[in-house]
Amino acid sequence: MSSSSSKVTLKSCYSVRPKEPTWNGVLPLSEWDQIGIITHVPTIYFYHPTQDWLTSPTKISHTLKESLSKVLVTFYPLAGRLQWQENGRFDLECNSSGVQFIEAQSTLALSEFNDFSPSSEYYRYLIPQVDYTLPIQDIPLIFVQLTNFKCGGVSIGLLISHAVADGQSALHFTSEWARLARGETIKTTPFFDRSVVSLKSQCCNSVNEWEFNQPPSLLGNSDGVEETKRKSTVAIIKVSKVQLEKLRKTANESWEKPSNGRGFTRYEIVTSHVWRSACKARGHRNDQPTVLGVCVDWRNRVEPNLPKGYFGNATLDIMATSLAGDLMSKPLGYASSRIREAIEKVNDEYVRQVSDYFKKQEDLTKFQDVHAMIRNDDKGPFYGNPNLGVVSWLTLPIYGLDFGWGREIYMGPGTHEIDGDSLLLPSHDHDGSLSVAICLQELYMDAFKKHFYEDIV
Repeated sequence: MSSSSSKVTLKSCYSVRPKEPTWNGVLPLSEWDQIGIITHVPTIYFYHPTQDWLTSPTKISHTLKESLSKVLVTFYPLAGRLQWQENGRFDLECNSSGVQFIEAQSTLALSEFNDFSPSSEYYRYLIPQVDYTLPIQDIPLIFVQLTNFKCGGVSIGLLISHAVADGQSALHFTSEWARLARGETIKTTPFFDRSVVSLKSQCCNSVNEWEFNQPPSLLGNSDGVEETKRKSTVAIIKVSKVQLEKLRKTANESWEKPSNGRGFTRYEIVTSHVWRSACKARGHRNDQPTVLGVCVDWRNRVEPNLPKGYFGNATLDIMATSLAGDLMSKPLGYASSRIREAIEKVNDEYVRQVSDYFKKQEDLTKFQDVHAMIRNDDKGPFYGNPNLGVVSWLTLPIYGLDFGWGREIYMGPGTHEIDGDSLLLPSHDHDGSLSVAICLQELYMDAFKKHFYEDIV
């Protein structure tokens, strides 16, 4: 449970269970659910409710809890608990144990949050904290924190377990929750049967082992220990529509058109600029190998496509590789082409090969993030400097979550300070701009901003 500060005080904590009896039993999870991020992913929404919602101090809280209880009837696995098996694998026990709902009061006003930057000293008190040293069967899959501010505004801090839902599925859940809160009905029923992602390869080829092993380390610091101990910080970098068009023109005119004739996408262009700017800011040698992790949703990249409403994980982290010197010296289109090449590998046969690869693993522990967090040590792969991961929310329906008192005034990622993690967010105002939420070691952040903006020409 979240800790309090002098400006944010926790008032109460509830367990919200499905409003009606639901199916009880063990839901097998796929390998896709059990690799990579299996911890909770934080997001936060800020609202200015209308006055009729503020007349009763319990009206908003009651609406959220009541609709949450209703939506958990349909999304009943989210009220369950994970259960460890052997060899780093786990199942999902559907047992209606419930989700955690926290209420907090703040003496702050929304205007004190510096454009809602995650670097605000109070930001972390608005989002629940999870104790991963607890037995996994004791940890809810969802945490909600409602914080009331002195100005009448509220925030909703959400944590959703990535082991049961990727970004697409998590947003499916929150949008249906909001629909019920507004008095509407479920629009798209979730599809829970994981057997549809038990894909078998028809080809004898296999994936490259290196794609799932230790990423390159910083030259001269092979164990990476020094890097893991450096303090990180988060910044939100704004990219205007004009700046985006400049980057698009630079990338597409500086490199031969991809084989399919399509110009580079927003993701490929901005991410390539982030990658080369980070190399410059970090002062990499020309012969420094660097990897960029790209998260690809493959729901519509397999035959047949996954069913509408498929609820679970259907994403694959693919690696774009380069030498830092090539990224920094060659035109922007080179970096974009390296990213395009990695993404285009993700087709039906490749997804099946990766599925086979993970099915054959005796132990999945080394592919999961939770173990390093529990140990809190320097063992295990380090994905920060000289590497990056850039996740795109550009095409996800992340905005417009209306529980009945209007859409949010701001939505963004929660606090997640891991060096090299970054996220692309579309403009909340639909004005053609976007934002890069990036976490870097503190000593490189100013240089990163300098290179990022100076190199947009």
